[in-house]
Amino acid sequence: MSKSRKTRKRISKTTPAAAPGLARRDMLKLARNGAIGAVLVSGGGYFALGSFQAYAAEHDLTRLGQGKPVVVQVHDPQCPTCTALQKQARRALKSFGECDLVYLIADITTPEGRAFAVRHGVGNVTLLLFDGQGGLHQTVQGLHDSNQLDAIFQAHHGAVTVS
Repeated sequence: MSKSRKTRKRISKTTPAAAPGLARRDMLKLARNGAIGAVLVSGGGYFALGSFQAYAAEHDLTRLGQGKPVVVQVHDPQCPTCTALQKQARRALKSFGECDLVYLIADITTPEGRAFAVRHGVGNVTLLLFDGQGGLHQTVQGLHDSNQLDAIFQAHHGAVTVS
């Protein structure tokens, strides 16, 4: 009989009891994945916030006449020519610092942008160049490449900063 008791004891010792809940390894994986997810979500939120702030600043026409020369593009987001002009203008403006020449957009699909275009009597695919006090100095209509726009912007900047 002693053999059977030993066998029974061995069987009971070798069968592990089921652990309740998650194992330690599973908990660590869950914590790691949660931390990675939190970093990704917060990074995406930070990028979206910065992108929105840049968009809002670029469309804020009240910045006109606040001491810095301004280029305003009358723009329709649905117009491929307007989008091409915007790309060329941004490329040309890379030679300027943020404090030298301000680039704004009058989006004609918004009430403010439409009113701005009507007030100046222009349509889309147009650039309006203003001095630091908000006085209109030049109107550039149509699509131009970045080299042409760079020359126009340099001349405008030189003219309005000297006077």
